[in-house]
Amino acid sequence: MRLGRIYAELRRVIERYGPTELAIESIYFGENTKSAIATAQARGAAIVACSTAGLSVGEYTPMQIKQAVVGTGAADKRQVIYMVRSVLALDHDPRPDHAADALAAAVCHANVTRTKSLEEARRVLT
Repeated sequence: MRLGRIYAELRRVIERYGPTELAIESIYFGENTKSAIATAQARGAAIVACSTAGLSVGEYTPMQIKQAVVGTGAADKRQVIYMVRSVLALDHDPRPDHAADALAAAVCHANVTRTKSLEEARRVLT
């Protein structure tokens, strides 16, 4: 089954590379309900694979990700790809577009995590 394969493949990736955190985009429920349900199921399998492996999970809306990466929640796909490429010093645009989206979510999570750590350190020092 597709969901079992997603779970198993992600567990293999986790074992191989040893990440400690997951950044994932929340689902946008547009007009295609059938597609949204399939996406939600795949997303759920990914979250279960990561959380059972002990990864912390950060979930962000598309607007939060765009705001963190580009500086505006109204950014278009091209702007996001440009900034991901720039921030990560890539020599080419991430392909497919879903790869750029995943990298943008990771950049957003890194920014949010860093900000939370700085705020916590300030509280401790004051």
